[in-house]
Amino acid sequence: MATEDPARIAAQLVELRVEHRDLDQAIARLAADRDSDELTLKRLKKRKLRIKDMITALESRLIPDLDA
Repeated sequence: MATEDPARIAAQLVELRVEHRDLDQAIARLAADRDSDELTLKRLKKRKLRIKDMITALESRLIPDLDA
């Protein structure tokens, strides 16, 4: 496996964290609105979970492999 550029991974993490935060705010606004579309809310929540998984995967790439 080729070594990945930690700076590139860190930049992706920043972008994903911003999107995750923005989705969190959008979900909160929709949840507060009783007339909001439930399907849209569910889609936003799923997207937020996918982004969280992507963040976790990228963070794990930044941790060096230590052979025991």
